[in-house]
Amino acid sequence: MSRAFVRESDGDDEDDLEPAQRLPVGTKNYITPAGHARLKDELEHLVKRERPHVVEVVAWAASNGDRSENGDYIYGKRRLREIDRRIRFLTKRLDIAEVVDPTAQGDNDQVFFGATVTVCDGDGAENTYAIVGIDEANASSGRISWISPLARALLKAREGDTVRFQSPLGWREIDIVEVRYLALD
Repeated sequence: MSRAFVRESDGDDEDDLEPAQRLPVGTKNYITPAGHARLKDELEHLVKRERPHVVEVVAWAASNGDRSENGDYIYGKRRLREIDRRIRFLTKRLDIAEVVDPTAQGDNDQVFFGATVTVCDGDGAENTYAIVGIDEANASSGRISWISPLARALLKAREGDTVRFQSPLGWREIDIVEVRYLALD
């Protein structure tokens, strides 16, 4: 098949990301040691295990003859492109990663990257958030990206401060109850 009929992007893999996963221009890719280890493990798994297995399947499927109606070949090649795209993405992210160990902050009551912050809203409800890198953020488990509106409002604030930020529900105010620096897993 001619490459004229196949759309494969040779462009930047950042274009395929959700806006929340894109790094702002000119910023560093801060990441915790645990997050860095997870990305390295995923990259190693893709390169050493998953990609060789898919290459084997594609080679076997190609040896069966007609490739135009060979599902193993077609889907294998598609999966191979997905794996290669993820490998390129992880390699780029790890190359520009700046590992920041939260425990190096010691006993600090000011919020910086890696802090675990307990906040209290106007209704008296307490929530705890860990400020982590973009690639490790997971709001449902209390891990927010350092570029999120809430994290940006919290950064450089201290225990006892009240911060105001824009949420999807409008402007909100929260009180910082506690700031800790723990080793994140």
